[in-house]
Amino acid sequence: MKGLIGFLLLAIVTTLLWGLVGVLRGRPGSPRAVRALTLRIGLSLGLFCLLIAGMALGWWAPHGL
Repeated sequence: MKGLIGFLLLAIVTTLLWGLVGVLRGRPGSPRAVRALTLRIGLSLGLFCLLIAGMALGWWAPHGL
């Protein structure tokens, strides 16, 4: 499970950088940056849902600081 979370975090950072490149190098009106940032939002929501589901199903338990 930790590997999946690490992969999702890496994918989120990658799409964030892909969106930055799309903004800096893209032509005006190009949908490249919008697609990358939309994908990043979807991955972030998926990771959040996975963390909440994992906590609810007992895959991991929150611990106090």
